Amino acid sequence: MARNLLKNPNGDEQLDFWELTENGGNEWKVEDMPGDCGHDFCNEDVTKYFATSFELCLKRQVIDLIEEGYTSDQLDAQPAVTAEDWYCGRTDCGCTYQITVYLLDENHEVIQEFKPDSVKLDPEQDCSWKQVTHTFSDYGPGMRFISFEHGGQDTNFWNGWFGVRVTGSSVTLEI
Repeated sequence: MARNLLKNPNGDEQLDFWELTENGGNEWKVEDMPGDCGHDFCNEDVTKYFATSFELCLKRQVIDLIEEGYTSDQLDAQPAVTAEDWYCGRTDCGCTYQITVYLLDENHEVIQEFKPDSVKLDPEQDCSWKQVTHTFSDYGPGMRFISFEHGGQDTNFWNGWFGVRVTGSSVTLEI
C-alpha cells in the first residue's frame, strides 16, 4: 500500500505541518468527531477533523518528493499520483468546500492541476461525509513537488466554526 505523503491529515496534531493560506473569521479549529450537528465518519480510526469559519479558510502542504526519498528517475517515470480528501457540512448551516492540487517542477511551476469547482453543501440536503479523489497520470517528466490545498467557509456567516469540515486527506504515489 502506498504511504500517505501528507503529514497530520486528520488534525491529530492540531494544525502542525499545515500552512494556513487563508485563515478568516474565527480561524481554523480542530474538533472531535462527530462534533456539534455533525455526521459519523466511515473510519473509526479517524477521530478528529478540521473545521472552517465564516470567512474563507484554506490550508496547504507542499510535499518535497526528493526529500521524501524519491529519485528523479522514479519521478520522471510519471508515477500515478492520487489525491483524496473527505469533507462534510453541518446539519444546521450551509457551507462551501474547495480543493486544489498541483504537480510542480523543481521551480514550483505548475505541471498539472486538479481544481474542480467549489461545492456548496446545503443542510436541507445530504451534508454527510463525501470523498473526492483525483489521479494524475501522463503529466510528463519533471515533477518534484506536490501542493495540496483545501478548505472553505460557512454560507450564513455565523460567528464560530460552522463551515465545511475536512479530514482523511491523502496524497500517494504508485511507484
